[in-house]
Amino acid sequence: MNSSKTLKLTFAGGTGSVTGANFLLEGEGKRFLIDCGLAQGSRQAEASNLKPFIYDPASIDVLFITHAHIDHIGRIPKLIHDGFKGVIYSTIPTKEITEWMLEDTANILSHSDHEGSELLKEIYTKATVEKAMSMWKTIDYHQDLAIDNFIFRYRDAGHVLGSGMLEIIYNNKKLIFTGDLGNSPSPLLRDTEAIQNVDYLIMESVYGDRNHTARNERRVKLETTIEDNYKRHGTLVIPTFSLERSQELLFEINELIENDRIPQMPTFLDSPLAIHLTTVYGKYGRYFNDFARKQIGEGDDIFNFPGLKLTLLTEESKEILHATNPKIVIAGSGMSNGGRILHHEAHYLPDSKNTLLLTGYQSQGTLGRIIQDGATEVHINGNVIPVRANVVFIDGYSGHKDSDHLVQFVEQTADSLKKVFVVMGEPKSSLYLTQRLRDMLGVNAFAPDENDVVELDCN
Repeated sequence: MNSSKTLKLTFAGGTGSVTGANFLLEGEGKRFLIDCGLAQGSRQAEASNLKPFIYDPASIDVLFITHAHIDHIGRIPKLIHDGFKGVIYSTIPTKEITEWMLEDTANILSHSDHEGSELLKEIYTKATVEKAMSMWKTIDYHQDLAIDNFIFRYRDAGHVLGSGMLEIIYNNKKLIFTGDLGNSPSPLLRDTEAIQNVDYLIMESVYGDRNHTARNERRVKLETTIEDNYKRHGTLVIPTFSLERSQELLFEINELIENDRIPQMPTFLDSPLAIHLTTVYGKYGRYFNDFARKQIGEGDDIFNFPGLKLTLLTEESKEILHATNPKIVIAGSGMSNGGRILHHEAHYLPDSKNTLLLTGYQSQGTLGRIIQDGATEVHINGNVIPVRANVVFIDGYSGHKDSDHLVQFVEQTADSLKKVFVVMGEPKSSLYLTQRLRDMLGVNAFAPDENDVVELDCN
């Protein structure tokens, strides 16, 4: 390095793609890793997860996790398998959620029949997950952690329960790794915290090139979609992410039923992981926003309502097919690239009285994206399935800030910024946001490529 007060940042993942977040920060003999996520969305992406890390995992002192989505935590077992012996830090809820998420991932990958499946079964074991949790420590929001001449703290990102922007102070310079930024205001979570006096910003760009439907419009569209399905006596199938999206949907359906906006009907949460994570959410109500906490304080079980059935067992999931219509089925995964949702889509997509509701981002190459793009037939478990069901998309349910709000987020600290690194987005999203930040705010924004290395002047 050119100076003792220069840091080196390596973009080891999370560039040119929404997934696979992995950033290496080095300085004063210390090596810090920020996130260690799986690449997702295609067989090519999945194959990259088995490749060696571009750094020696044994040389990493500390791994900081911004939140518990698999594209930010999913390669932790491989990191440990390949020699990592350091400490892992996150917020308190993130640790508990991660344990459930990694156990679920280990279960899925241990049954993989893809190329490299034997190595996956060696890496993704219960023992590896237990070892990861034994290396894990927690700090709450705004709690300072001093490591040599560095100070680390988490600020609330408002994305999922426990999500944190990692703020790093070094030689009176401030760096922030955003992780994923929440689509505030959220039905459940507090708003993304404001940032100021930031020198270097490493930020996500999932929706860097487009905006969401307004939040009040999304609830109206959800209500309308449920009512239309009810009138057709169909099945409303909702592929959903187990973390955050499932809890938001339960919360909003609960609100609609309590206010007599929709009729009661059988509603199935058909995801063991979502069921377990909803229990975790119930333990950490102190992290919710004022409205949600008020509902809880008044005695409302905000994730439960008449007609809701939780189907943990496979046999219970299969029985859903025999339940009387109209009904609602909420199942994982959110992009239809695995899980119980495939079973339901294969059964319900061919019938025009049914509805498939997509409520979030669908990555390139996923079944969800193929359906969203208008496919008239799809392949599920080796079978050709015609798509005759109504397909509805509500982008307002995204857990990510949209383009305008990403710009507003950066604008808070535009005057102090030396550089913005735009990551965690498809190339067109990252490049579009990069140009918007340059044109609208006059900041030095840059979209790095994978394995790029940059020096950060902190003198």
